[in-house]
Formats: sequence, structure tokens, C-alpha cells
Amino acid sequence: MPPRKPGKSATLEAAGPKIGSPVPKGVVDTATGEVGVPVQRDYDPSEEFGALRKQLETLQKQVSDAAQTIKGGARAAARQTEATAKLYPVSTMIAVAAAVGAIAFAIGGSRSRPPRSRYDRALDEMRDLYGRVRDRI
Repeated sequence: MPPRKPGKSATLEAAGPKIGSPVPKGVVDTATGEVGVPVQRDYDPSEEFGALRKQLETLQKQVSDAAQTIKGGARAAARQTEATAKLYPVSTMIAVAAAVGAIAFAIGGSRSRPPRSRYDRALDEMRDLYGRVRDRI
């Protein structure tokens, strides 16, 4: 690596834009090839906060409307289920029992492991023996 040439290093400047200050937009004039910064309006955070508050209020209203719609749909489904159960009590009980049985069967089937055969146990013992012999060598 070649030696460095003695010279002045760049100094850090304390003056300049601070963090969070607005950044001016640059403009390139294609007709004349000039680059410049146009005059920009003053930065007013209260305007931005006002716009954000309006957006937040709009979102809150949309969420509350959606919640009311969901509640209304749930109430209607509950009423319809109740009416169906009153009109068809036997078939409703059979359907509920079938649904509960299907759920219980799915949960029970996912928790149980298939029984291991003698062949699998013997194979596992042989693997363990082979592993112990290999560790000794």
C-alpha cells in the first residue's frame, strides 16, 4: 500500500441543516441546462398534523362502520340459526352432533401416533449400537 500524502483532511462542519428540517427540491431546466432550487413555501407542521388528524378520523370512522356491519351480520346469522333450530329440531341436533364428532375425530387423529412395529424398534436399537461403536473408534 503506498504511503499517504501529507495534506489537510476535511473538517466537520457544525453549521448546516439540522435533522428533520425540510429538504429543498432541486430543479433541472432541460432547455438551458441549469440546476437550481426554486423558492419553496415555509414548512408548517400544523398543516401536516391537521391533515394526518383528518385521515385518522376517517380511518376510525371506517373501522367503526365495518365493526357495526360485522356485528349486524353476526346478529342476523344468530337469529337465522335460532329460527332453523326451532323449525327443524331433530335435523339440527343431528347436524350439530355430526359437526362435533368430525371435530373430535380430527383432533383425536392428529394427536395419536401410529403404533411402532417390532421391526422399527429393532432398527432403532441397531442404529444406537452402531452409533456407540462408531463413537468408541
